[in-house]
Amino acid sequence: MSPVRWLRAVAVMAATALLMASSCSWQLGTPIPEGVPPPAGVPVPQVDTHAKGRPADQLHQWAAERAPALAMPVTALEAYAYAARVAEVENPDCHLAWTTLAGIGMVESHHGTYRGAMIAPNGDVRPLIRGVRLDGSNGNLEILDSDSGKLDGDAGMDRAMGPMQFIPETWRLYGVDANNDGKVDPDNFDDAALSAAGYLCWRGKNLSKPRGWMNALKAYNHSEQYARTVRDWATAYANGHPL
Repeated sequence: MSPVRWLRAVAVMAATALLMASSCSWQLGTPIPEGVPPPAGVPVPQVDTHAKGRPADQLHQWAAERAPALAMPVTALEAYAYAARVAEVENPDCHLAWTTLAGIGMVESHHGTYRGAMIAPNGDVRPLIRGVRLDGSNGNLEILDSDSGKLDGDAGMDRAMGPMQFIPETWRLYGVDANNDGKVDPDNFDDAALSAAGYLCWRGKNLSKPRGWMNALKAYNHSEQYARTVRDWATAYANGHPL
């Protein structure tokens, strides 16, 4: 993973109006729910963010000690924690906590285990997790195909992809290689978590502030109920247990 690549991706996002789940229209006068931002949880140890191989492996012991009580795969917790650590190093003004990433990952894909999916030691999630067809039905957005089906498997309309549920165009602009395997893969937990971290930091600027956190979450998914659900899961994780 190259932090330079991560920062470049953050800058690229300024040029796109296509957000992960909607166009963000979070207004300044909109009330902010109580308990925002959620607690940061147990601090993540310092690691070498330029380490060779899979850098998130450095957090294995930290994650293995906590994942069972949180009811999440160790590999997923490693990915969340590593992404939060990189965000802290590369964008210290962001203040993104692993608990927020974990809350999103739970809501989006049950930490990469949706419909029986499993996470390999390198972070790959199989079978692939794909969202509903974004064809404008049932209250969903209508997003025409942007990748000829190469990433999401649908040549007609876009679908959200992977454990953090990126749409193809956002992934093309924002995806990063976090496990140093030479691929930028939305179906790899490390890549997806770090890409989500960069996205949240760009949209929220400072996630230690209530409005910054809400701006980030509303950009990720334009729903106050979504933000509240992520908040509740993140708060539970900060307290050492699932919701």
